Amino acid sequence: MSQNWWDNAVIYQIYPRSFADSNSDGVGDLNGITGKLDYIADLGVDAIWISPFFVSPMKDFGYDVADYRAVDPIFGTNADFDRLLEQAHARGLKVLIDMVLAHCSDQHPWFVESRTSRDNPKADWFYWLDPKEDATEPNNWMSFFGGRTWTWDTARQQYYFHNFLPSQPNLNLSNPDVLDAMIDICRFWLDQGVDGFRLDAIHTAKLDNDWSDNRPRPLPEGARPEREFDYQAQDSAQLNQPSIHILSARLRALVDAYGDRFLMGELDGEDAVAVSKTFTEPGRLHSTYNFNLLQMDGSTVAEVRDIIGDLARNFNDSNAISVAWSNH
Repeated sequence: MSQNWWDNAVIYQIYPRSFADSNSDGVGDLNGITGKLDYIADLGVDAIWISPFFVSPMKDFGYDVADYRAVDPIFGTNADFDRLLEQAHARGLKVLIDMVLAHCSDQHPWFVESRTSRDNPKADWFYWLDPKEDATEPNNWMSFFGGRTWTWDTARQQYYFHNFLPSQPNLNLSNPDVLDAMIDICRFWLDQGVDGFRLDAIHTAKLDNDWSDNRPRPLPEGARPEREFDYQAQDSAQLNQPSIHILSARLRALVDAYGDRFLMGELDGEDAVAVSKTFTEPGRLHSTYNFNLLQMDGSTVAEVRDIIGDLARNFNDSNAISVAWSNH
């Protein structure tokens, strides 16, 4: 079997805001990364993964995208990215970029238009639901970042759905026009020459209209999680739904058409290893990573051995697992 460049690759994550500041304005930027490429190459890594640098109000430090095709001015310009990409490739480094497909910023033009009425061209590009008969939220789902996944919009007199901040509305990827638009965005960056994507929180993408309540999560005796989110089991309809693989299959077909491009998904779930296996079935993502190592209660050799052993038993060359040692 021929080896892909990512099979044994070490990927170095770069958080552009804090990595290297080329113009002394107190914010890291793309030119700062370019200036450190010799240092990165000397580390012996194979690829860099750059966290979001797109136009954003920065409510979630770039994971709330307002323009997927433009570099935010605090990080530089699209020409700066082109130069970074060229210089990285000249040093034998692959370049992955963070792609946030499940949600965008509430300042994205799509959402700005969507919230104006119930019958505008973007009206169904996000998940808008009416309240229950008692005027409460459509279901009991909790957000990763606290509170409900529902925010009331006075203009539409409806709730909109968000797995994270209220300023990060989930895209309605069950709408073919929305799905096509996100695939076109990925195509745009592949045409620029990127070597693949790290897919942010891909398990939170929603491509269906099942809004069943979450059941209580069984907790160990005495456990008192800090987040409301952790008191619910999100395996009913909120996360990791089979319909997500409509998206993963479209992405795989896209990158395969370019050749030698890599898809790595960030995900989590009630059984992260089992979820990872479904995301890496043939025709889907090349690899995933979860938080099993990052969420260890301790750091004993035995604990690391057990986690790595579980991964090794469940994955092979055709559905490789990526081991994550840190996260943004």
